[in-house]
Amino acid sequence: MKKPRKSSSNSILVIHGPNLNLLGAREPHLYGRETLNEINRRLATRAKKAGVQLQTFQSNHEGILVDRIQRAGGDGVRMIIINPAAYTHTSIAMRDALAAVKIPFIEVHLSNIHAREAFRRHSYFSEVAVGTVCGLGSRGYDLALEYVLSAV
Repeated sequence: MKKPRKSSSNSILVIHGPNLNLLGAREPHLYGRETLNEINRRLATRAKKAGVQLQTFQSNHEGILVDRIQRAGGDGVRMIIINPAAYTHTSIAMRDALAAVKIPFIEVHLSNIHAREAFRRHSYFSEVAVGTVCGLGSRGYDLALEYVLSAV
């Protein structure tokens, strides 16, 4: 596993990809009943207790996600937690943006992508991520955040 670089910034960015705005209602047997707002509030509360600023961002549009990743470099973000959702399997553009900004990131998936359809088993992000958490529902975000808080 790659070790994240130290940064003087005190900001973490959580990026949520397409359809995650429907959490709680969309296929709860796969993704759970918790809403995106509930997940974001829980993460923000934990980050605040640790004295860290947490930013969250969600979009259904690939270009907007690429723009946000690129902006993170100028915003002084020290680490990114990202659930690329369906773009995991298709977006070289988002992968390239993450590689370009050189901000370490953790890839998160609510479901176990390796136990799903064949087309979901490949990630363009995993080989450049610090780590990947999948199959643990929304708690995967919590685990990623705990790692970030302890590593940087």
